[in-house]
Amino acid sequence: MRVISFNCEGITNAAERGFFSWAREQDADVICLQDIRARESDIIGAPFNPEGYFSYFFESYTLQSGQGGVALYTRIPPKAIITGLSLPEADIHGLYLQADFDKISIGTLLVPEADSTPEAMNWKYKFMEDYLQYLTKQRRKRREFITCGTWQVAHSKIDIANWREYQDSPGFQPAERAWMSEILNGMDYVDTYREVDRESGKYTFWASDDHYKANEGRRYDYQIATPSMKHRVLNSGIYTGEPFSRHAPVIVDYDWELSF
Repeated sequence: MRVISFNCEGITNAAERGFFSWAREQDADVICLQDIRARESDIIGAPFNPEGYFSYFFESYTLQSGQGGVALYTRIPPKAIITGLSLPEADIHGLYLQADFDKISIGTLLVPEADSTPEAMNWKYKFMEDYLQYLTKQRRKRREFITCGTWQVAHSKIDIANWREYQDSPGFQPAERAWMSEILNGMDYVDTYREVDRESGKYTFWASDDHYKANEGRRYDYQIATPSMKHRVLNSGIYTGEPFSRHAPVIVDYDWELSF
């Protein structure tokens, strides 16, 4: 099973940059998009509903924030689709969508982005706290989970360029990194990309074209899975050949046959 996760920073912009043309060539079973910035009624037809896939969207109800909404494409019809986290403040922005299959669920997640203003950081930390409780309940369920998304945290020093300069900046603050450590270490979820590639300098987000050219980025985008999936990770990669947005697609192959 091949799963692709990508923060498109606007699905129409990513389409214009060739994302869907590239995605059709990847032979993915599931494609998870974050930050689509569009109404579902505005993205009917090609290329937003690629042939051979079932398409699902959870739009943001308030687009004036400039971000929000997620999408999920799957070759196999899911048993169920779950929209939202039952967290009103998060669900109004369309931050999570989940497809349930036989014995496994795959979700697409957009953690709120925050600048250095107290209001933005408080909103992000409130979401992070609530989401930890959600993951705690998730771990009690007898099924596997893969959550693809933009987590807005560079977890360790190898996940960010020039880390000394950014220790107090949003996305690399000690409390944010501790939150990710709680998920990966305290709750034993798996950073599937790191199961294959533990090298530094591998990023998924660059703030500008100049940062992209210099590879001064951050690894904000992850596929996080339940512990039993650790030994099912076959391969992983970050596609940086073409800039479809400021984020790069994350591709992970799993030893798992998706079924209804």
